[in-house]
Amino acid sequence: QVQLVESGGGLAQAGGSLRLSCAASGGTFSSAAMGWFRQAPGKEREFVAGISWSGGDTYADFLKGRFTISRDNVKKMVYLQMDSLTPEDTAVYYCASRRGGIAIVADLWNYWGQGTQVTVSS
Repeated sequence: QVQLVESGGGLAQAGGSLRLSCAASGGTFSSAAMGWFRQAPGKEREFVAGISWSGGDTYADFLKGRFTISRDNVKKMVYLQMDSLTPEDTAVYYCASRRGGIAIVADLWNYWGQGTQVTVSS
């Protein structure tokens, strides 16, 4: 059983930065794809970024290069560096893991963390 625990959320001002972390335990981290999703109030959960076991990454089009996903297979950690934040980035951010490659559909991911709140003020 894979367990994922997010941290690093909080309050940021527009134009600022935050770095989210996700600690994984159980399972075979080094062979799993890892991803970040987010869900704003009243909206569906949406794909933000994903990284394959080998380090290949994929991002949602709306990010326009503002976020960067990375992973450390030794520490079993995944990170999401978020820069140039806007109020539209306000959401609960979830870490996810799946066997196989990156998927942009939330239902295709096997394991989820509890989420961490990110609030961006204008």
